[in-house]
Formats: sequence, structure tokens, C-alpha cells
Amino acid sequence: MDMELRRISETSRSAIVLILLLCVHVAHSFYLPGVAPQDFEKGDELKVKVNKLTSIKTQLPYSYYSLPFCQPKKIVDSTENLGEVLRGDRIENAPYSFKMREAQMCNVLCRVTLDEKTAKAFKEKIDDEYRVNMILDNLPLVNPVDRGLGSPDVVYQIGYHVGLKGQYAGSKEQKFFIHNHLAFTVRYHRDVQTDSARIVGFEVKPYSIKHEYDGKWSEKTRLTTCDPHTKRLVVSSLTPQEVEPKKEIIFTYDESEVKWASRWDAYLLMNDNQIHWFSIVNSLMIVLFLSGMVAMIMLRTLYRDISRYNELETQEEAQEETGWKLVHGDVFRIPTNSDLLCVYVGTGVQCLGMVFVTMIFAMLGFLSPSNRGGLMTAMLLLWVFMGLFAGYASSRLYKMFKGTEWKRIAFRTAFLFPAVVSSIFFVLNALIWGQKSSGAVPFGTMFALIFLWFGISVPLVFVGAYLGFKKPAVDDPVKTNKIPRQIPEQAWYMNPVFSILIGGILPFGAVFIELFFILTSIWLNQFYYIFGFLFLVFVILIVTCAEITVVLCYFQLCSEDYLWWWRSYLTSGSSALYLFLYAAFYFHTKLQITKLVSAMLYFGYMLIASCAFFVLTGTIGFYACLWFTRLIYSSVKID
Repeated sequence: MDMELRRISETSRSAIVLILLLCVHVAHSFYLPGVAPQDFEKGDELKVKVNKLTSIKTQLPYSYYSLPFCQPKKIVDSTENLGEVLRGDRIENAPYSFKMREAQMCNVLCRVTLDEKTAKAFKEKIDDEYRVNMILDNLPLVNPVDRGLGSPDVVYQIGYHVGLKGQYAGSKEQKFFIHNHLAFTVRYHRDVQTDSARIVGFEVKPYSIKHEYDGKWSEKTRLTTCDPHTKRLVVSSLTPQEVEPKKEIIFTYDESEVKWASRWDAYLLMNDNQIHWFSIVNSLMIVLFLSGMVAMIMLRTLYRDISRYNELETQEEAQEETGWKLVHGDVFRIPTNSDLLCVYVGTGVQCLGMVFVTMIFAMLGFLSPSNRGGLMTAMLLLWVFMGLFAGYASSRLYKMFKGTEWKRIAFRTAFLFPAVVSSIFFVLNALIWGQKSSGAVPFGTMFALIFLWFGISVPLVFVGAYLGFKKPAVDDPVKTNKIPRQIPEQAWYMNPVFSILIGGILPFGAVFIELFFILTSIWLNQFYYIFGFLFLVFVILIVTCAEITVVLCYFQLCSEDYLWWWRSYLTSGSSALYLFLYAAFYFHTKLQITKLVSAMLYFGYMLIASCAFFVLTGTIGFYACLWFTRLIYSSVKID
């Protein structure tokens, strides 16, 4: 037995090392194929596009042209996928004109005179720290900022601030200044043989400058504050442009180009990756170690129990038996609210399938940051098509519980969880509409979502339920007594609430470090790309949910408490409570949200995420416990 355990342990260590090497390879090799870049010849026009205005303080996106920026002759909306619309992306053409490998300095874009309304709009966006987002050849605009503390490194922030707040020297009055001069840098990689080039980076340094000129303004007016003929360029914001009514603002830009090695380098080095990777690996090793310990304890204990029970020969010994074998006549008794449990399990299977397939595609690079909105689109479509498995799982369990009305269980599976999520989503969307944000889902997209639900998902759930109900019912390994056995008084640590809450700690511990980076990418507008490690964390989450549920289920049965159905679901599912509490902690420690509507959006979306996490982890724990109970009760001799 000991030799066998040692061999298993050595094999497990080898498997762990292999998985880690594979995930590191995946994270490096497949992280961003995305959309293929385009080749440009010298002098080719480079089309810049503007995206939404974003703020980590309000979390409410707005269209670029909701502010009185310079506009092209005709504003053209780019094609958007479903995910882009739900993210609030509004991609439109920009008035900037670039030429490949041809530098331009002090280009005058337009001249704007503010009134009360436009000045107020600029001030509000500056006060809420809104950032302007642009795109060139599918690469987002980034702003390099010194890391500080004497470090020569820079941090790349997505987009640039609309403006800034400050005071003049000797004054305490707060003023608002706009970034009206943009120094763009296009990084490219040139092919020596063909002389064509590919864009690999798009950077900007914003400045606020009060432009001056001689005489009356005309289209041919030359600025005295920015003139390449006199070699006077904008390199600082010593004389900033103030935002006030009746103030004149002249928008200008520079465009230069620099050779660079590879595409997306600047975008994926925005965090300290060493800390990131070390934290993930450290967390995974701890969880794997604990899981191995739990598995070995369970194997040894169960091996001893089954051997002892099978050796009972006399009637007196059988009558004196204690522990989990004593409740064999009640352990498969149909639980209360069994229909609801079937619905939750079916929904969990749907969620589990969606997450698993999404991670496979993301790990292979199909859902990279360059494919904007691709991740959300994929998750929505996979959720819809996984309705087939949801209906199948719920009806199979329903038939095991001796149910006969499969259409009723299919209807509940198709509507319960989506109805809850849709209700929260519609309320949040109404709040966004009230703020006139571009994040509000348009009517056409809303209709598309309803069609996906009613037109595809619901029929698939019914098809899956029909197929599942047609199959023969799963027989219990032992017979159930007609009269329920009385459950003895339990110890305080076996109290259902206490054991359920304790059971959720370990699964949450397996993911909470990775959860920090995921929340940061969502709410602080950063890229998340290490899908190889995320998949490994997901596998560890599955193993942890299964093991902790099996352990606590075993202790519960040994205490002669056979009501394990719902408790097995809630034990691992309680990790969703810790996820929501951590989201609240993250809100108060990392975010700068001050508006009530923005706070409601945050907690509303995190509530949806927590509900999905609940059905996902609960279903994993339930199936693990179902497999465990069927295994042990089929392994002993029952008279």
C-alpha cells in the first residue's frame, strides 16, 4: 500500500511539472495571434480610429464625439461585434491623418471656441479622470509614464487623460486644463527584403499648451507656439490651455515613427510579471499539496472502513456497526425541493461547459486582446449552445429522483437562472441609459440577446431534456427504507451552516490571487493574457471543489447524517460568498468609485459573477459527492 502511494505521489509530481511547463509554453507561444497585422509601404495612409472615453472612477463609457473634439467631415461607425457593443465600445473614424514612415510636426487639427455647455462637459470629464482611447491597425493607443522611484522603466497606460486639474502659482483656485496637443509615436518593424513595414506599437504623449498666433485666424495661419519651420516644438505644458467659456482651444498633433521589434510588447508589460507568475505558482503549489494530503487521508481511511465492514460476519457485529454504513437505507432518499436541485445542477453544467470551452479557445489565442469583444461574444454564444447539456443533466437527475414531468424541469432550467441574470442586467442597463453613457445596450442588441435566449437556448434545453429523459434511470446501489431514519444530535462543528461556510474557503483560496488580476483587468482597464495559467487555476479549482466536498460529505455520513444532497451543492458553492466579499474588499481598497450609479454597476455585475460562480462550483461539488457516495455504498456488502 505504501509503495503504491509513493508511486502515485511520484507520478503526480511529474504530472504537475509537465502541466506547469505546458502552461508556460502556452502562455508564451499562443498568447496573441489575434488579428493578422497589415503590411504598409512608405507613404501609405494610416487610418486612426477613436474609441470610447473611459474612467475607472465612474465605469461609465461615453462616445468620443460626446465631447466637442475635432471631427472629420463625416463620422463613420465601424462594424462592431456583439461583445464590443456590450463592452460599450463605439469605434469611429478620427480626423488625424498619418503617412507611413513620414513624420509630421505641428499639424493643426481645428480651432474650437467653448461655450458654457461645452466647457462644463470638458470639466466634468476631466474631473472624473476620463481617458481617450484610440486604435491604429487594431492596436490600442498607450501612454508611456515613468514608473518613478528612480526606476528607468516606464508603465504603459491605455489611452490618455482628457485633461488635468491644477492651480496657477500663488493661487489656490482649482483650474481645469485640456490636453490639446498630442505627440504620437508609431512603432513599426520593417522587412528588409520587401521594404514594407508592420505597425507594432501606437503611443502618445499628451500636452496642454495655450497656442498663440499672429493676426487673424485662417486655415493658413502659422502658430508661434508650435512651428517646425522655426524648430519650435511642444515638449512641455508650461503654459497650459485652460477650459473656460469663451476660451479658444487649438488642437494640434505631431506624428513620428520608431523602429521596434515585435507587436504588442508594450501592451503586455504593464505589470510586474515576476510577481504575477510567482504568486500564481505559489498559490497552485499550496493548493496541490493540500489536495494531495486530503486525497491520501481519504484513500487510507476509506480502505480501512470498507475492509472492516466487509469482514463483519456475525449478526451481533452487524447490529453494532456504526458510521456511514449505518445510513445505507436513507442515503439515497430523494431530497426536499429536488426539482430545484435539478435546475441548479443543470445550470451549473451549462456554466461549466461554457467556461471550459472558452478557456480552451482563449489559451490557444483566438480570444486575445487584439480581438476586441471576442471573449464576451464567445462566452455568450457558448452559454446559448451549452443549453443542450443543461437540459440533459437536469432531466437525468430528475429521472433519478423518480420524476415524470420532464417538460416542467426543462422549462425551469431554461428560464430560472437566465431570468435572474436578465433582471439584474436590465436594471443596470436602465441606470446606464439614465447617465446617457455609450455603455447602454441599444435596442437592436437587446433584441439579439432575447433571440439568443428564446430562439436558440430554450429549444436546446428542451432537446437536451428530452434526450436525457429517454435514457433509462440510474439505479441506486442500495435500497431506500420506507421509513426515514432519525438523525442523531450532531456535534457543533457538523452544524450545516458552519460546515458549508468552512467548505467554501479552500476553493476560494485556489483562485483569489488570480481573481485580483482578473478584477484589475476588468475594472482598471488593463489587459489580461496569461490564459495558460488561468486554465491551470481552473483545473485546480475543480479538483479542490471535488475534494473538499467529498471530505465533508464523508464526515457527515460518519455522523449518521444522510441529508447530503443539498449540503454537497452548498459546500463548494459557498465559495461564491467569499468571492462577493472579496469583490467588496477590492472595491474599497483598489477602486476610486464615488458615484452611486457606478457603485451599483460594480456590485450588480459582481453579483451576476458570484451567482455564476455559485452554480459552477456547487455543481462540481455535487457530482463529486454523488460519485463518491455511489462508489462507497456499492463497495460494501449490504444484507
